Amino acid sequence: MQERLQKILSARGICSRRKAEEYIERGLVTVNGEKAILGQKADPAADHIEVDGSVVQERKEMLYYVMHKPVGVETTNVERQKGQERQKGQQGKQTTAQNISVRNFLPGELRGKVFPVGRLDKDSEGLLLFTNDGVLAYRLTHPKFDHEKEYMVIVDKDVTDGQLRKMREGMTLFGERTKSAKVVRTGARQFRLALTEGKNRQIRRMCQKVGLEVLRLERIRIGPLQNSRLKEGQIRALTAQEVQSMLAYVQIPKDI
Repeated sequence: MQERLQKILSARGICSRRKAEEYIERGLVTVNGEKAILGQKADPAADHIEVDGSVVQERKEMLYYVMHKPVGVETTNVERQKGQERQKGQQGKQTTAQNISVRNFLPGELRGKVFPVGRLDKDSEGLLLFTNDGVLAYRLTHPKFDHEKEYMVIVDKDVTDGQLRKMREGMTLFGERTKSAKVVRTGARQFRLALTEGKNRQIRRMCQKVGLEVLRLERIRIGPLQNSRLKEGQIRALTAQEVQSMLAYVQIPKDI
């Protein structure tokens, strides 16, 4: 099936569609040995597509990992954090426990190659996805796609049905109405909450607005991805089945 070259390059995680247009205009993209033109279509299954002389690779070269982020660890851009630590070293300062980021838990061979998808605040724990697949990361984090992330929440007092209902129906935070959420009670002071958005410290602020203080907040699911066996600080590669499940969930064709 023929598709615009911009879409093909974006779907394979090579670059954004806008960047693909730039590459095409600069003559860096060829189809079957001929320079591509803006607006051109191709069949990724039949045509030989190259970017700057390198054949477009299959999505199997993408990397996908999941970590159980511990409490007290910051979710920061891996490369930026590396630069910050280098600068601190030049200034004669040592990294303290307050500066620990998820980068510290990545194996050396993954640092700078995979990046965290979205954020978990420093006081929260749970599943954090790492990948070099820009398309997957974009579709999981942009609110327009309405992809779910589920959390286990423990609070400081017994939760009423009315409090759960208010969180379920949505409330005004940050000057705007939050989207409705799935809320399921699992104990007197515990419940699961699934969101399709991720405003800054949203769950904590939702709880605070109904008179509850969060004692523990753990992300237990990202779309179809769950893993209750990972210990704090552990990271592992997703299985082939999990990768395909995630790609299908965000509607990235596995055969592109």
